[in-house]
Amino acid sequence: MANIFKISDEFLQVLRRIDEEFEGEITEELQEELQLNEDNLLTKASNYIGVIKMKQAAVKTIDEEIKRLQALKKQNQKSIEWLSNNLEFAVKTFGELEIGTDKLKLRKSSSVSVADVNSLPKEFKTIKVTEAANKAEIKKALKEGREIEGCEIVEKQTLKIN
Repeated sequence: MANIFKISDEFLQVLRRIDEEFEGEITEELQEELQLNEDNLLTKASNYIGVIKMKQAAVKTIDEEIKRLQALKKQNQKSIEWLSNNLEFAVKTFGELEIGTDKLKLRKSSSVSVADVNSLPKEFKTIKVTEAANKAEIKKALKEGREIEGCEIVEKQTLKIN
């Protein structure tokens, strides 16, 4: 079976033939072609709807699985942190430990703690700026009749399947 674009193209060809060859009159043969074309379109559209619904269900299932896996990941990270803290406490209490091929010891590390970024001299700051359009305010202003260069309200049509 043809795809929707081919079905649409065939429909337009039949309409052109009606205009060009038959001066707007629809013969029985052309009526049958139009009916067949419509039947093909309805069948194809029905198939598309089925695939869309199946894919939507798959996306929902994937989203739920992602949430489940994220919760499982968080749980494992907490377990790792808890176990690591217990081992660190043991090493602090008893000293270095050797268990099979694993050696547990503490190493020194350092990090910088900054109480107030605003009180730092400029040489010790990095400024990050992110700009984004406030589309809700732009839309409101455009609806009120204001002209904003480079902005317009774009009307769209989206497919809704009930």
